[in-house]
Amino acid sequence: MKIVVDDKIPYISEVLDELADEVVYLPGSEIGPADVRDADALVVRTRTRCDEQLLGGSRVLFVATATIGYDHLDTSFLERAGIRWMNCPGCNAGSVAQYVRSVLILLTLERGVVPRESTLGVVGCGHVGSRVVQVGREMGFRVVVSDPPLGLECDLAECDVISYHVPLTRGGDFPTYHMADERLLQRLTRKPIIINTSRGAVVDNDALLRALHEGRVRDAVLDVWEGEPDVNRELLREVYIGTPHIAGYSADGKVNADNMVIEGLCRHFGIENRWKIEPPESPEPMPAGEPSADDYLRFYNPLTDSEKLKCAPEQFERLRGNYAIRREINVKKA
Repeated sequence: MKIVVDDKIPYISEVLDELADEVVYLPGSEIGPADVRDADALVVRTRTRCDEQLLGGSRVLFVATATIGYDHLDTSFLERAGIRWMNCPGCNAGSVAQYVRSVLILLTLERGVVPRESTLGVVGCGHVGSRVVQVGREMGFRVVVSDPPLGLECDLAECDVISYHVPLTRGGDFPTYHMADERLLQRLTRKPIIINTSRGAVVDNDALLRALHEGRVRDAVLDVWEGEPDVNRELLREVYIGTPHIAGYSADGKVNADNMVIEGLCRHFGIENRWKIEPPESPEPMPAGEPSADDYLRFYNPLTDSEKLKCAPEQFERLRGNYAIRREINVKKA
């Protein structure tokens, strides 16, 4: 069996090298038709568009993306071609929740947000959004949820902070492309802080920039961007925190995705799965007892990643592709 793999997927190579006869590691954005023509499986991230142009005429039978999102997969084509595909729902939910918790802590320390006097609106209540709801409640926010497919509706105009956790869809009954558009931003009377860790085009970046200039939105935290890696430099300067699509990049989340991909590969090709990848040791000691705000920021402070991106926006892909080990907090019992 031959597998072609995005070379920025960490921790997985040792297992794949045992599992397959041949494994080829390539930059995700550079994987082309010639690379996959004689491959049996393809393992990617969001930088590889998996469609007929890439896979037509290949012998690929299985495509896995080691991510929650799968808008880079042309699922209609894959299904017509008889190519089985999988994503990794929930793999990095804890990592994104950690990112949002640290952001909310910073908003209380540096932007005057008082949780018990503020309403947090969570848009999307799936694997990630439900974890963010829990975080918000633990911190004392009044939390409201908007997720029309689940029958959950709320008025975002009453929110002081709005956090987006939805997949990117352009059609169907509940499209999410530009769901935070000029019309929505015009009616946000409480001048909220916008957080987006889902997909860049969920928030209309041009409309958000205008809203920031005009004071209709108080501040913004963006981990995802329209047109990334070529981000809007003016918008990057205006936002409080701007990071290079790494909210879900904890080592724990990556290992979760690796193990899900390996399980999917083994199941599809009829191989007994005898592998389990464990995350690396934490560079920070785990706290004993209930973590404090300082503990959470010690484990992850998004201002560090924001400073790096704001200083060198042209390095978006390098910052993302060479991301340092970041662990999620697992509380040690005293």
